[in-house]
Amino acid sequence: MATEQKQEYLAEKEYVDEKHDIERSSVVLDEDENSPIPEVAAIVSNRDDPSMPTMTVRVWTLGIFFTVVLSFLNQFFWFRTNPLTIGILVAQLLAYPLGVLMAKILPSGRLNPGPFNIKEHVLITLCANCAGGTAYAVDIIVIQKVFYKQDFGFLANFLLILTTQMLGYGMAGVLRRYLVYPAAMIWPANLVQVALFNTLHKDEDLAPGQWTRYKFFVVAAIGMFVYHWIPNFLFGALGTFAWICWIKPDNHVLAQITGSNGLGFGTMIFDWNVLVSFLTSPLIVPWWAQVNIAVGFFALTWVLVPICYYSNVWEAKHFPIFSSKLFKQDGDTYNVTAITTDHMLDEAKYEAYGPLRLSVFFALTYGIGFAGLASMVTHTWLYHRHKLVAQWRQSREHSEDIHHKLMQAYPEVPDWWYFIVFIVMTVVAVITCEVWDYKLPWWGVLLAIFLAAFFSLPVGLIQAVTNQQPGLNIITEYVIGYALPGRPIANVTFKTLGYISMGQALTFVGDLKLGHYMKVPPRAMFWTQCVGTVIAGVINLVTANWLLATQDKICTDDNKDFSCPSAGTFYSASVIWGVISPNKMFGPTSIYNPINYFFLIGFFLPIPFYYLKKRFPNTWIENIHIPVLLAATGMMPPAKPFNYPMWVAVGFIFQYYIRRRYASWHMRFTYVMSAAFDSGSAFSILVCFFIFGMRGVEIKWWGNNVPKALCPLDAAPTIPIGQL
Repeated sequence: MATEQKQEYLAEKEYVDEKHDIERSSVVLDEDENSPIPEVAAIVSNRDDPSMPTMTVRVWTLGIFFTVVLSFLNQFFWFRTNPLTIGILVAQLLAYPLGVLMAKILPSGRLNPGPFNIKEHVLITLCANCAGGTAYAVDIIVIQKVFYKQDFGFLANFLLILTTQMLGYGMAGVLRRYLVYPAAMIWPANLVQVALFNTLHKDEDLAPGQWTRYKFFVVAAIGMFVYHWIPNFLFGALGTFAWICWIKPDNHVLAQITGSNGLGFGTMIFDWNVLVSFLTSPLIVPWWAQVNIAVGFFALTWVLVPICYYSNVWEAKHFPIFSSKLFKQDGDTYNVTAITTDHMLDEAKYEAYGPLRLSVFFALTYGIGFAGLASMVTHTWLYHRHKLVAQWRQSREHSEDIHHKLMQAYPEVPDWWYFIVFIVMTVVAVITCEVWDYKLPWWGVLLAIFLAAFFSLPVGLIQAVTNQQPGLNIITEYVIGYALPGRPIANVTFKTLGYISMGQALTFVGDLKLGHYMKVPPRAMFWTQCVGTVIAGVINLVTANWLLATQDKICTDDNKDFSCPSAGTFYSASVIWGVISPNKMFGPTSIYNPINYFFLIGFFLPIPFYYLKKRFPNTWIENIHIPVLLAATGMMPPAKPFNYPMWVAVGFIFQYYIRRRYASWHMRFTYVMSAAFDSGSAFSILVCFFIFGMRGVEIKWWGNNVPKALCPLDAAPTIPIGQL
């Protein structure tokens, strides 16, 4: 019987493989077939032209150009006191007219194979997307040079950036089966990109008097560009309009609860850039996910934090109600150099100086981070285990939807390409940490990579559906802090290898999904992303070294233009988890020890909701998503509480009210509007900066100084500094 089953299995496998190969070469499609997901069906085309040229000179020229420009500008702005990120939409918009221009002026032939097409545009955008942010490992280099007075040289720094940026790409080969091919993995942020590509390249069938997406985009972008000058330059107080605090500015409690540097209750935002700076666009996040985020935010920020603070839990009143800074027990600033020798913890000095203290909000966000991470494991097992097993079995047996069928026309990237990238980057990471004095042994590198690989799938499932990505920064700091206490550089290196490797893997997978929607050959996407990542890493490093060498007192409060707020937070984390270590911060003898119970809370919390969903199917209970709810405040800090309420309010208007009341308009224009608002505000910031910011020109009046003038107590502790 077993032999017959085995022969039957082999015969079936041979048939499936043969069928798979046939489908790759010739796919018979139903012209009326479309995605089962309404949002995808409304935005993504169910047609393809495999004859479109892709890997052209235009792609490489414009892709490398925008990669260099964006990586330089974003790294430059990252150091500034008020950081600015130039999003990929800027490159996406500018690449279109430049591509069309190149098609017109270049001589016809191999260098110019016909009109500039949408697939070339996608590849240029994906290449530039590698420079859409900054390499996270630059933070390590900055705190080494500025705070720890270390410099391992250009080669060591480049290898660290290269490995942390590309290691995750090797994991994408496995993840694509679960996060790219299935129709249910929609990646909402990609729909904005698809809408913009279609707006620029496609002719639409319109009813008389109906606007095209392109016209709507242009009008909305120009409108946002003009409007954004008001909160960005002319009337800065509109960015964070903390009007309640103005009623009685000398009331300390009112300031702490309503101020923009406090809990932000009632604070209004009229600046689109402020609204989306940490939480992406509320126009593209599903309403059910926004409700989970709102509940998580409300429970922590406006319930748990005030209760703990005004009950003086962990001596909270000695510190501001919201802050990511480090404090002594009496509320004074914590002097890290007083407890270290050669940038390592000196036990005798530490005992004499005293323990580190955190604001109650900062401490609780670590606890929520613990709970969110544990809940992902339970949630993934309860809700997705059957789907994952089925997808594993079916990944080579059938196409998920029309888009997956259309992609069979192109050769897939072989698994061994991803495997080579993964192995080479792992070996280089080990060599880098062993040759230079990062104080992270080989087993630490492998452990970080294991954590990234373990969490990539559950985090990816959440991001692919909700557009939210819970991070691994806390758990990686926690693990290596116990394994190698007192080593700050080893701690942040481990964190970067674990946290960013996962992030880069999901970035790569998300881009693969965009290429999947746009029917771009997978091998072309692979090479453009790899080349773009290497170029962006080099430019990031060169720009950082240039600023560190030329700016006096950079990354300190003495440099008002380049105080590096992100590097300051990164340094604080290296002290908490590296210098002092989690055992002293959260161990049995620490007042913050109860934070560890959040691991158990997070692990068990999804279970009752899972069984409630089974008991009461097709009710609102199905929309409860514990990992998203717990990850809601994962961006605080640097995000502040005032970012959330208006974000949810705008989401309610578009993702709930308009989506239900004006469904056809929503399907047609909401994602286009999101892209237009992002583009218009980005152009406004750029123009304002280059015309006025670089010259130090500013309008000095009451409207640009309201937060300091009318709400001075929102960041002040309840008990004055020095009073125990």
